[in-house]
Amino acid sequence: MGIDGLLFILSVIGEGGLLFLVVFFVITLSDLECDYLNATTCCSRLNKFVFPEILVQSVLASLLLITGHWILFLMYAPCTAWIVYLFVTKPSGNIGFYDPAEIHNRHQLKAYMRDNMIKMGVHLIFFFIFLYWMIYSLIKGY
Repeated sequence: MGIDGLLFILSVIGEGGLLFLVVFFVITLSDLECDYLNATTCCSRLNKFVFPEILVQSVLASLLLITGHWILFLMYAPCTAWIVYLFVTKPSGNIGFYDPAEIHNRHQLKAYMRDNMIKMGVHLIFFFIFLYWMIYSLIKGY
């Protein structure tokens, strides 16, 4: 097994974790929308996992860049850049990325749901792309 096999094994594991995390975000936000959770509990649950999500996605993008998979990097980088941009441009008074005082204002809950559904689709697509390349690199043997 070469470096590509190891890269794509790590990518499949990372994307599986990110996919699981986004599903958790969607379920938690839908619980807030249906009033099963209050805003403080929901936001504290979600804010714990925002930085690990950014970290895993940035590491995967960096590994694609370092190993020379330019096309995959160029496909993966916009989603990573968008998540980092959202995190960096959050208002300075908020307690985290998801703020309980503002989550119901200005339709932010709907925007968070939409963004997480889009992220779920992107992670699902990349999970299968990385799975294909993992199988290909392991069969090819480099």
